[in-house]
Amino acid sequence: MTAQDPITEVEDIVARARAAQQQFEAGGSQALYDRAATAAAWAIMEPSHNETLAKLAVETTGLGNVPDKITKNHRKTLGLMRDIQHVPTFGVIRDDTDTGITEIARPIGVIGAVVPSTNPGATPANNIINALKCGNAIVVSPSPKGVLTCEKLLEYIHSEFKKSSIDSDLVQMIPGRGSKEKTQRLLEISDLIVVTGSQNNVRRAYTSGTPALAVGAGNVTVIIDETADLTAAAQKIGASKTFDNATSCSSENSIVVVDAIYDAFAAEMAKAGGALITDDKRVLDTLWVKGHLNPRAIAQDADTLIEALGLTGEVSAGTQFIAVETTGIGPDHPLSGEKLSRVLAVYRAADFDDAVAITRRVQLYQGAGHSVGIHSTETTRPLALAKAIPTSRVIVNQAHTFATGGAFNNGVPFSLSMGCGSWGGNSIDDNLHWKHFMQTTKIVREIPTREPKIEDIFKDYWMATGA
Repeated sequence: MTAQDPITEVEDIVARARAAQQQFEAGGSQALYDRAATAAAWAIMEPSHNETLAKLAVETTGLGNVPDKITKNHRKTLGLMRDIQHVPTFGVIRDDTDTGITEIARPIGVIGAVVPSTNPGATPANNIINALKCGNAIVVSPSPKGVLTCEKLLEYIHSEFKKSSIDSDLVQMIPGRGSKEKTQRLLEISDLIVVTGSQNNVRRAYTSGTPALAVGAGNVTVIIDETADLTAAAQKIGASKTFDNATSCSSENSIVVVDAIYDAFAAEMAKAGGALITDDKRVLDTLWVKGHLNPRAIAQDADTLIEALGLTGEVSAGTQFIAVETTGIGPDHPLSGEKLSRVLAVYRAADFDDAVAITRRVQLYQGAGHSVGIHSTETTRPLALAKAIPTSRVIVNQAHTFATGGAFNNGVPFSLSMGCGSWGGNSIDDNLHWKHFMQTTKIVREIPTREPKIEDIFKDYWMATGA
């Protein structure tokens, strides 16, 4: 092997990260960890940096739009900093006299993070901040299209680090356009893997032999029932569906509308910029080319999408997204899957129970474990939906894209990576956040004996079974 060997290059990067992390931990304090995390946050939130990163992301990936990237970089980072501001991640974090257990926060080590092209600035920043907050080093492996954005982000972070004499080796990336071989080596030699992006990378993470936090695919389905505020629902769905040109895994991909309010909701959706197409074949023949999503339509502005779908002049001026009536669900019906574009599948349901059944079928086909939504004023229905669907989140009366990954008006942690539980083949079912980047050592002391009598445990069982 030579110094230029790509595998050796990855190993050298991780070795430098490991050495930096050990020093970071040895000289660590809560103030130091917080300073490093704050430096990384300001590196992306500083307005001129944010704008540069947003423009670079759109220019190099061809996905999304600049104003929404700026908003995403700002809000996701600000929300994360709110979430972690007062969280203890250094030293003794719990001392319980009742159990005799003292819990000490400990870093995991070197985090290997694989990040997608859809969010080449916000996602790595989120992972970097969480890693530093908990005393770790991190090595990022960006998608090929996201390399330049990631490079610029790290340039900004390292510049902020210099102000506080923080070692730049704590935050590194796999250089160049990347390769499966280099990413695989990172997966193998990191102490923890965090993967957001393709399901191929997720599978590789879980089979790498390294502890992994990887997230499932999104394919959000949202119910609009007969009790919903139709104007508010349409406006929220329109804003959510079009944000950053539907690059988010939390973007609505299908809606299920109860028959009693179907026409009224379609009218409200039109006011919100949604053009309803009643012949799904029109869209099927142009949104997919040779079995793959049309690259001219993926995560594009409305006018570009409309042209790519051959709908110019057939939809009203001001159309912001395309809603397509359909009935099919499953692999032979691609409209029922994730579309990564301003295209929304629309299903008509006889009633709420039918809407739940349709939603379940869509989720079992694609997106199980991620999230579903409901617009309703009937307070019992979110619980009914939660019990019926294989999902980790039920978003109620909110714009799904803005709510699922954390919002300032709900209690979900800010994140760009949503765990999907066993339904989605994941090890976590909550939003990836700071607690996943930390482990603990427990000091266990003797306490007074608390051994129960056998009858205290089994008496109810004996009475019920006659044992």
